[in-house]
Amino acid sequence: MHYDLKVKLNKIDSQQFRNLRVPEIDWLLNEAQEVFIKKIAQPRIKNGYGFEVNQRSIDDIRTIVVDNLTPLVISNFNTQDNSYQAALPADYMFFISGYACISKGICENQRARLFIKQHDDLHEESPFDCSSFEWREVSVRFFKNGLRVFTDGTFIVESICEFNYIKKPVYIQNAQDYVGGTYNLPNGTVLTGFTNCELPEHTHREIVDLAVLIATGQLQIPDYQIKQDKINLLNN
Repeated sequence: MHYDLKVKLNKIDSQQFRNLRVPEIDWLLNEAQEVFIKKIAQPRIKNGYGFEVNQRSIDDIRTIVVDNLTPLVISNFNTQDNSYQAALPADYMFFISGYACISKGICENQRARLFIKQHDDLHEESPFDCSSFEWREVSVRFFKNGLRVFTDGTFIVESICEFNYIKKPVYIQNAQDYVGGTYNLPNGTVLTGFTNCELPEHTHREIVDLAVLIATGQLQIPDYQIKQDKINLLNN
């Protein structure tokens, strides 16, 4: 991916622009990877993209889709709104789906689907939208500390027994080719060796194209529109 980026920036044996250092190339690749994932997984505007819109989109990010069957522990029951809290996984990025284990009387550990609610929804005040043991539905909202999980006061939420999500990708880096074979990220993380992109190989050139477009804009290289046209072509 480093070589591909240099080729597409016309940097091979070129003195036109100063050479990009390894940490700068890594930064560009990771920024492009983040844009690529967000474009597919959770576009803010409906534009034909989206996770599982088609098989190509599924295959593009399947390697960072986590089917997490390790229960998320719930705690801090709030009697005022009949809600619990659950911390998100450390590598969580975007929600896909989930199930809670709920109990009521002698009916224990029943699976109920999680339904995401907005903070301005009156879901717990409405008999048609509130959490329900009989319908196996549990309302949840996202907030700073993770998930807030609601009951209607008639059943207990034992745990989040299944939580499927898109995880943060590993940081693409090639520190072994930098001076001394190591460098530090702005947050202080020390990088050594190399870490390849964990997205499927067929996405790597497209990620590089995005990185090149970002670099072209930053360096004010005149063929920005040509590179933009290529990305638009790939997305059709």
